[in-house]
Amino acid sequence: MIKRSEPTPSSLLPALKTHLWFGSCPEPLQQALLARSRLVHLRAGESLFARGDKSAALCCVVAGALQLGSSHPFDGSHRLTLYVEPYHWFGEISLLDQLPRSQDAVADIDSTVLVVAQTHIEDWLAQHPQYWRDVARLACSKLRLMLTAMEDQATLTMEQQLARRLLFSALNFGQLQPESARRHVRLPQAYLARMLGVSRQTVNKALRALERERVVILRYAEIEIIDLPGLLSRTGGIDAGLLSSGGWMPPLHGR
Repeated sequence: MIKRSEPTPSSLLPALKTHLWFGSCPEPLQQALLARSRLVHLRAGESLFARGDKSAALCCVVAGALQLGSSHPFDGSHRLTLYVEPYHWFGEISLLDQLPRSQDAVADIDSTVLVVAQTHIEDWLAQHPQYWRDVARLACSKLRLMLTAMEDQATLTMEQQLARRLLFSALNFGQLQPESARRHVRLPQAYLARMLGVSRQTVNKALRALERERVVILRYAEIEIIDLPGLLSRTGGIDAGLLSSGGWMPPLHGR
């Protein structure tokens, strides 16, 4: 890991509040997390933690991007679960159940991660147990997404699943308000294929169709979303609560 001088984590507070979960946390919890955190710098390809690691921590990407996933024990293939960018929080499951990590977290590009180790925050949470519910809220939001992804595989076409993945990425998995939605999603087609369990050629064909319909523009290792409502209309129907805790988007039906 790279070690260098850096600003204090507290200087990141305004940016961190753009994430709906952190922004909705009570101020004492926000301050406690920042006061007990450190910034970790990773080079591209460097691991933050690996599946089976026993050290728990709550983490937030503040620069760059990380891949969260796991390798198949038999053929070595890698399944990409989430591609996380600023200011996405993760790692809450091991913090809650104190079991080993269930996934790998690897820097896709040079990245910086805010890390709040369990050993630093657990005593404070024990003294203020009411804030455990806020940590649980973060875990529940991920659980809803994972359950939806499982249902999607059984009920939606691949094109609809792709539209949902792009939409979730643009909205930081439901944690950005629409005015802050990313129009440039750094998701190489190979990564999308690994997320959906299909070939890169299949993903490319579907993306080319969206490009012809003027919904997206394909760029090198990046997808520009030029018609967010158009992308939403291709998701097969999605609940507002899943997209944003702010409830800004009405549900579309007709799945």
